[in-house]
Order: sequence, then structure tokens, then C-alpha cells
Amino acid sequence: MTAHHAHSHGAGHHGHNHHAAREEASGRLAWTLVLVLGYMVVELVGGWLSNSLALLADAGHMFSDAGALVLSLFAAWITRRPANSQRTYGYYRAEILAALANGAALGAISIGIIWEAYVRLWDAPEVRGPLMMTVAVGGLLVNAVGLWLLHPGGSNNINLRGAWLHVASDLLGSLAALAGGALVWLYGWNWADPLASALISILIVYSSWGLLKEAISILMESTPAHLDLQRVSAAIIAVDGVLAVHDLHAWTITSGMDALSGHVTAREDHPPYALLADVRRVLHDQFGLDHVTIQVEPVDFDGCAPHCPTSPTPR
Repeated sequence: MTAHHAHSHGAGHHGHNHHAAREEASGRLAWTLVLVLGYMVVELVGGWLSNSLALLADAGHMFSDAGALVLSLFAAWITRRPANSQRTYGYYRAEILAALANGAALGAISIGIIWEAYVRLWDAPEVRGPLMMTVAVGGLLVNAVGLWLLHPGGSNNINLRGAWLHVASDLLGSLAALAGGALVWLYGWNWADPLASALISILIVYSSWGLLKEAISILMESTPAHLDLQRVSAAIIAVDGVLAVHDLHAWTITSGMDALSGHVTAREDHPPYALLADVRRVLHDQFGLDHVTIQVEPVDFDGCAPHCPTSPTPR
């Protein structure tokens, strides 16, 4: 008796939904990009005229936003390219790379702004509060619209979420600049401006950290956070006719797209394909897994001797 191997993707509607969602995401990203680029110029001019580091920091942040959005758009575009024999999963991982680059860029920009703020705190230059506040209010509005545009898809697509985080921390940046401007205008506290810019930056570092962690986890082929491999293993063993499970692996191709592979030892009296169908149904119903490869093996099967590594079983 030979080992039966079967592979299948929850094709059809699953892929179609992914595609439609990505199309919509690209539209939202493009509109947000237009908004951000337009207002970045306003903030640069405003920051230069009012001598406000917080505004310039925010403009720098908006520039990184624009870069992030361009990167996200590029990733969303290349993701649509079909899989080929070289890239069997297609280009889905481009989104994860974009998220990684976004997170890293955010961190680098922030550190630069924090340093500049530190230098300015000791020698706070004259800042034009009213102008600074006016520009900050405009920034708030633009970012609010951007957040609204990006939010619907922000939950499950790491690429969109990276862009959303950029815009969200930007919105808080505008708030900080607004508060700084008010303090400068009302009390003549010029140091409030660099302080606001430092706060903006700390916030950016904080928001980019989670994004970096998730992107790296996916690139390291870690088991998806919401999947408990022990539970998956137990569920497969509970299927009638399954004696054992080994070589169980789960990973993420791109956000919202998990894959699993494993070997199942079957009882002699169970037709392997019926067993396979049962295992697939359990994986789909209980764990929402559709990209599944299961190898069904008879009891006495030893497919890889003599060079078999001892397989890591989920503990």
C-alpha cells in the first residue's frame, strides 16, 4: 500500500474575496496618498514659516507616510500578479516586506526627530504659535479623512494596517503640534514645540514596534498567533480512523492567509481519501484552514528511512 498525498486550496470564492478586498484596499490607499502628499507640502511651508519643529517633524512624518503608502500600493499591486513556477505562492509576501520596511522607516525617522528635539530643548527658538496651530488643525482634518479611508480594511491586512498606523500616529502628531502651538501662543513657552515633536516620535516608535514584530514573525514562518497547534493536532487525531499525526507545520503566507501541512497515519480499514476529506473538513470548520496539504500514510509506512530526522511533534 502506498502513501496517499493530497493537496488542495480553498480556491474559487476564497481567492475571489481576497482579490476584491485587495482591489478596494488599493483604491483607499491611493486616495489617502493624494491627501497626504498635498498636506505634506502645506506642513513643510507652515513649519518653515512658523519655525516650528513639531510641524516639520509632522511633515517629515507625512513624508514617511507618503513613502509608506507608495510602498503599500506597490505591494498591493504586485500581490495581484499570478503565481508562477518560480514564485509558487505568487507575490503575497511582498505585503509583509512592505510592512517590515514601513516599520523600520518609522523607527529611523523618529529617532532623528527625538535627537533634534533634544538639541532644541536647550535653545528653543522663537515659534509662531498661531500659524503653527492653523497648520496643525489642517493636518488633523487631513489625517482624520485618511484614517476613515483606510480603516475598513485595517483589521486583517497587515499592509493596510501598516499604512493605517502611519496615518494614525500622524493624527496624534497633529494633535501634539496643536497643543504645542497653543502653549507657545498663550504662554510663550517655545520649549513646548520640541517637546511636542519628541512626544510625536516616541509614539511613532511605539506604533511601529508591533508592526515590525508581526512582519518578522510571518517571515520567520512562525505558527500563526491565533492557531494552537496542540488543538489542531488533537482535532485531527479525534477524526475517526486517524491513529497519529506528525510533521505538523502551520505558517502564514500573508495576513489573513494561513497554510498547514502534516502527515496522518491511518487505520488499515479506512479508505484514505474518505479520511482525507474528514480531516480537511475538521480543519476548515474548526480552524478556518483552507490551504492544507495532508499526507495520509498506512500504519507500516516508513517513507523516508534511513535518513529520517526525528520529527518535531507539537508539544
